Formats: sequence, structure tokens, C-alpha cells
Amino acid sequence: MQSFQLTVLEIWRLACSHAEFSEAVRLSVPVLARPFPIDTVLVRSIDRADSRIVTAGSGSLTLSSRIAPLRFTCNPQQVGHLLDWGSKAIPWEADAGATRSGLPGILPDDFNGTVLAGPLNHNREMLGALVLASTLSQPFEPRHHRMLEALLEPFSIALFNSRHLHELTMIREAAEASNLSLLSKLGRQDISDSIIGSETGLRKVVKAIEQVSRSDAPVLLLGETGSGKEVAARAIHNHSRRRAGPFLRVNCGAIPSELVDSQLFGHERGSFTGATGSHKGWFERADGGTLFLDEIGELPPAAQVRLLRILQDGTFERVGGQKQLNVDVRVVAATHLDLREMVRRGDFRDDLWYRIAVFPLVIPPLRERTEDIPALAAHFALRAAKRLGAPPLTPSDSDIRRLVAYPWPGNIRELAAVIERAVILGNKNGLAVDQALGIEGSMGPRDFPSCAEAAPSRPGTRPFPSLDEIMRKHIEAALMQSRGRVEGPDGAARLLEINPHTLRARMRKLGIQWAGFRTK
Repeated sequence: MQSFQLTVLEIWRLACSHAEFSEAVRLSVPVLARPFPIDTVLVRSIDRADSRIVTAGSGSLTLSSRIAPLRFTCNPQQVGHLLDWGSKAIPWEADAGATRSGLPGILPDDFNGTVLAGPLNHNREMLGALVLASTLSQPFEPRHHRMLEALLEPFSIALFNSRHLHELTMIREAAEASNLSLLSKLGRQDISDSIIGSETGLRKVVKAIEQVSRSDAPVLLLGETGSGKEVAARAIHNHSRRRAGPFLRVNCGAIPSELVDSQLFGHERGSFTGATGSHKGWFERADGGTLFLDEIGELPPAAQVRLLRILQDGTFERVGGQKQLNVDVRVVAATHLDLREMVRRGDFRDDLWYRIAVFPLVIPPLRERTEDIPALAAHFALRAAKRLGAPPLTPSDSDIRRLVAYPWPGNIRELAAVIERAVILGNKNGLAVDQALGIEGSMGPRDFPSCAEAAPSRPGTRPFPSLDEIMRKHIEAALMQSRGRVEGPDGAARLLEINPHTLRARMRKLGIQWAGFRTK
């Protein structure tokens, strides 16, 4: 019994010393395999807001079953079964088949073995389930039930803290998304600042913004990733009669398809299991202001239908509701995709295209407005120097020539990253632009994606790399530097100066697995 007390202490230590709950679960497997006849540990978490059961953490001593539990969810009906069991707080022991029948949603379909499970409750709330599973022939004993009960508290508290931390992170990111993140990414000290390039490369764009801002017509911003579409959307709002109202940005590509309706239009209490209260969607929250629908080309077909209706007459219904609601919202949409081609293929509704493209506005890429580069580079250099505690720095004439010659597949966002890297590589004493671009010096592809690889190739040399290739290398370099962390102060999203949800969406699109960059 004394040895098991040491096991409980070790579990408490793991639960309290790891901010990543999934990491604590993975490390707990060899610890729990000593007193229990198990080879797999799985923690299932109830997501009440979305009425789902998801895997919060898993680990196994056997390679064959280590990955399988990570990739499954369940339907809302199964959530009710788990909540009912959790209210009784009774440990569960059965084989895999009986467990899938009696407690649907806590085991993957391909797992075969025996299961000992206990509910994870905290502050009278059912959080999920701790599952100790085994493919071994040795059965569980009555003492294992008592031992399991001693483990429920540390796992419950660790899961609660992990969820609470995640919620706080989401709230903070949402609050900063339209302020600090926007200003940092797009080179402005304050919302009232003029757009850099408004008198040069963006002169026509700024004039068009002033024209369309006087009306409430929908605007469609077209341009490459990082070219400044969000800055244009903010400028349209600030020059309109709605400037005193809210300006909200939604990344349509970062919302799971099954949650689009709830996120955009809200839901009523009881509309699905776990919907404990009414929820206002983005359209209601933007009433009287502007809603910026970024990456609108990523919207699934069903959401396109509902979006068309609200653009036509301003009316909609919440999910699970029967009351027709009205809002006064100006929609500004943006995409880097070719929507005309998507309409031709049938991937985007033509009637929605006509609605959102009343005033299409193309934001030119940075390589087509190189006259803006000196002012942008100087601005980013001063900003990076201030942030890194260096004296004021400005690029030299030779630095500007090299920056102008580079094609900038990542546009303004990439320019900001290169300048900040130049400040770091210059040891805060100057700008190491050549090294930051990968032109010379000791830094190379193993340290970060060499921007020189994207320079125009001469005839007879290797093919010009695609934008996806450059973006993949850049994201992988950020993940390597952040040791696989996506969000947080030292995460890849902070290094790349983009929203973590946007980064995850791009990683999925490019097939980048963050777990491969994790280090202990």
C-alpha cells in the first residue's frame, strides 16, 4: 500500500508540473502500469458547449495502440450517457465491447481488451472520464477499484485547470485579435495611424476605400496572404458611419464545419446536449458595426446558404430557435482564393458571389508595390528594436536594395518577420539583412527557412519554389524554434505574428504535424 501512495504522489506531481494535460497523461502511463495490469491510459473530456466528447490525453506502452485513441469523437446523444454515469460516480469495469455499449463514446472502435474507468468530477461538474485499459490477460482486482478512486482527484483537477487555462487563452486571444495582434502584424502603432503606402503603392486602394466607405455595400477584398486585407477592412470600418460600432473579425477557415452555424448565428438554450444557455453569434455581436469574414472561400456549402439569406434581408434564426432576428451589419469579406474559379467548379455559390462582390477590391502584393518597402522596413525596424530593447535601427541603402530585389511571397507579414530576424541576428547593434534573407553568413536552411530559396531562379537552375513550399518551410522553422508549441508567449503563432487558429488551419492545409517538433 505504501508503494501505491508513492504512485499517487507521482501522479500529483505530473498533474501539477505540466501545463499541457496531454503530456501529463502520456507520462503517467509507465507510472500507472506498475500497480495496475494496464498498457493504455486515456482521458476523455466532455465539451458541453459543442456537445462533444473529445480526447484530452492518451498514452500507451505499446506502439500499436498509442495513436488510435487520439482520433475519435462522438455524437451528442453519447454525451448524455456519460453525464448520467458521472452523476452516480461509480467505477466501471468491463471488456471493450460491453464498455462501448454501456458507456458509448469513451473507447475507439478498434480497441480490444478490458477497461477500468472512473468519472472525473470537479466542483459538482462532470468533466470526463479516466480510462485504464489493458490488452493483457491479467484481470483487474477489487483493490484496483479502490486505487482508481484515489487517482480521480489529481486527474480531475489537472483536467479542470487545463480547460480553464485554454478558455482564458481563447478569451485573451479574442480580445487582442482586433487590437494588438492586428497592429503588430500590419505595422501600425495605433488604429488612427494612416496606412503605410497610402501615398505610394496603395494610393488607388486607399482612394477606393474612401469611396466605398460612404455606403453600406458589401466589399470583397482579394489578395495574397499577408498583403494587408485586414488593414483595408479596418480602414473601411473606420471611415464609415459605423465607426462607433463594433468591428469583429471571423476566420471562416478556422471554424469546424459542424460549428459554423452556432458561431455565426448563435444557438438557443437546449438546442443540443450541453447548450446550457443562449449564445449570441458573430452577427448579433456585430450589430450596428462591421463583420469581417476572412477566408470566406473556406465556408462549407450549408453555411453559404444561411449567409446568403442574412445578406439579402438581414434576418436569421439561432440554431434551435424559432424567432426571427434582425441585425444591421455591414459585411466585408476577404479571401486569397480564386472565387471565380470556385464558382465555376461549383465549390462556391454563384448567388453568394454576386452578393459579396458588390465592390471587389484587389490588394496588390508587396512585390508589385516595392516603393512601399523603404517606409515599411524602417517602421518594422524601429518597432522590433523597441520591442527587443535595442537602440533605434534603420535599414541602410544596401539593405533596401536587397529587400526590394526579393519577391516577398509572404508579403508584409514576411517582411516584418525578416526585419525582426535581422535585428536579432545583428545582436541589436544593426540590421543583419543578408543573414535574415539567407544570402550569406552561418545561418542556413537547418536554422530557419532560407528566404533566398524563394529568389527568382535563373534559366537552367532548379524550379522556382511554390508559395506553399516557402510557407511550409517557414512554419516548420517556427515550430522548431518554439519546440512544437503553437500558442502561448513562446509559441510559433507569436513568432509568425498570426492568430493560433489561423496557424493551425494552415498547418492542416499544408499537412504539417506539430507533434514531430515537440521536445521534452
